[in-house]
Amino acid sequence: MSVLLNGKELAMEIRLKLKEKVEKEKLSPMLAVILCGDDEASKVYVRNKSKACDEVGIKFEEYLLPNETTQEELLELIDKLNNDEKVDGILLQSPIPAGLNIQEAFARISPEKDVDGFNPYNVGKLTIGEDGFVPCTPYGIMKIFEKYNIDLEGKKAVIVGRSNIVGKPMAQCLLSKNATVTICHSKTKDLKEELKDADVIVAAVGKRAIITADMVKEGAVIIDVGMNRNDEGKLCGDVDFDGVSKKASYITPVPGGVGPMTIAMLMNNVVKAHELRHMKRD
Repeated sequence: MSVLLNGKELAMEIRLKLKEKVEKEKLSPMLAVILCGDDEASKVYVRNKSKACDEVGIKFEEYLLPNETTQEELLELIDKLNNDEKVDGILLQSPIPAGLNIQEAFARISPEKDVDGFNPYNVGKLTIGEDGFVPCTPYGIMKIFEKYNIDLEGKKAVIVGRSNIVGKPMAQCLLSKNATVTICHSKTKDLKEELKDADVIVAAVGKRAIITADMVKEGAVIIDVGMNRNDEGKLCGDVDFDGVSKKASYITPVPGGVGPMTIAMLMNNVVKAHELRHMKRD
């Protein structure tokens, strides 16, 4: 039976350390979150982020925009927050309404306030191995590897999913630790063939139980980013947990694995942004 990678417990440790830092150093970080449209899942995610901010000691401001918001109005709000000296981090919750250009919006967020790591400047920094803001989900996964002393050097890592939010930045993070990285996606001809020799698998496609025990080798490390619901409405991942956990050496549960780490690393990035901005002023 595999070792459970307890992201919930690690996230609590990280948030507690951040809270102690904020209190001890008398920091006053602030996160501004833009929620555009009425996506119900997004509302839940934003509430969770607000709760985490409150716990750590980060001021939280929420900007609600209606479905009818134009691209110009969205960019105007981002410009306003870029110029607000009190705001350290800006987060645009995705998805946003159809017809709006989210990449243009991400590019408009000031790189020094881009705590989600989606501005092209920070994407480029990650690609060339320079310090910047790393997208929170891949960053959280790397912290899990670190916590459990999982050595990535020379390992074959396969990422299932090529999104800008998880798949692509995850590849860069794994490369930085000298893993050999393959990215699979909807056009991959034989997923099972790609996965059979993988030492590390990161599943991030949003399809329930797409990875089954027969696709995974004994002793593989399994990171499940998926957040789906089964027929009973229970949260589950992209991995068939019951089957795969019998073969894996380590595996993240859903829930309680990657999700809490994503929010913890957002908190980390906001505190980091606050510190870097104040260093520039001093």
